[in-house]
Amino acid sequence: MHYGRGADPRIQELDAVRGFALCGILVVDIWRIADMAATDESGVLIPIRHVLSVVFEGRFFPIFSFLFGIGFALLLDNAAERGQRPRSVLIRRLLALGVIGAVHQLFQPGEALLPYALAGLVILLPASALPNWVVLVAGLVGTLGVALALGGGLALAPGLFLLGLATARAGIVDTLDERVWQIGAVFALALPAAIVAGMWEYHTPYLELWSTPATAVAGLLGALAYVTGLLLLLRVEPGQVLAEVLRPLGRMALTNYVGATALILLAAPRLGLYGSGDYAPVLGLAVAIILVQAVFSAVWLRLFEYGPLEWVWRCVTWWTVAPIRRVRMPSRPY
Repeated sequence: MHYGRGADPRIQELDAVRGFALCGILVVDIWRIADMAATDESGVLIPIRHVLSVVFEGRFFPIFSFLFGIGFALLLDNAAERGQRPRSVLIRRLLALGVIGAVHQLFQPGEALLPYALAGLVILLPASALPNWVVLVAGLVGTLGVALALGGGLALAPGLFLLGLATARAGIVDTLDERVWQIGAVFALALPAAIVAGMWEYHTPYLELWSTPATAVAGLLGALAYVTGLLLLLRVEPGQVLAEVLRPLGRMALTNYVGATALILLAAPRLGLYGSGDYAPVLGLAVAIILVQAVFSAVWLRLFEYGPLEWVWRCVTWWTVAPIRRVRMPSRPY
């Protein structure tokens, strides 16, 4: 979740990836909030739900979690550059996120902000004092171990946080433009692997999905394919157009994540989604919310430096009232 002004090209790219992840998470949140049926009256999994699950579920949450770890590392650097005590800054940031998450939990019990804040305090904060190789090994063991033993879900988050932290500390985020061939190679390997794993997940009986690693493995490989594919796309002209839409969404990820819950709660009963097995309106509602939030975010960020919740979060993080209105430079007379 963005904490700065987004002028740094490195941050802008992360904002675009974050906005992309937010769009995918939204689709899953719609059917979770509306408690939509996964099976028909005979107990057979609804086909369109099955397809949507394989395309969306578990694919975007890992991206968001990985970015959370990267953001943690960047904030550590930012605090050190400001001459502030980094861990005090991080504690305030995580506590503020926890408060926002606790309120959000009242409206969306399956939300991620409160678990993220708690995992950040318990896992990321101590890890920030460890050597990077230890963080990397712990992240790999935590992610792969949970995927194989527990089948994924929010339990994957701590390992992904650590992988994000280790990646940023290793300087990989700073050198993405120099790693296009490496990104392409990872995408070339991840895409077919994700397709094979997705087929494994698709053909796994629904009631066994949470007792086998199929969902977690397919989700992680899918996330890797999605994010490397997007990073490649952002380097060509059509991708740059897409980035203009995604970046404002990502810069206001906290506001948009919480705001989407409000929009879903308003729209779901009017569309008859609660308990329904009709998934046709889900993608339509997701697209509508994304369009509304993309326009709102773009307009808001023309006037202000930060989204509403991002501004509150920033003020608590740095324990100062940050200017929110965008300062326009006076034009030079001719």
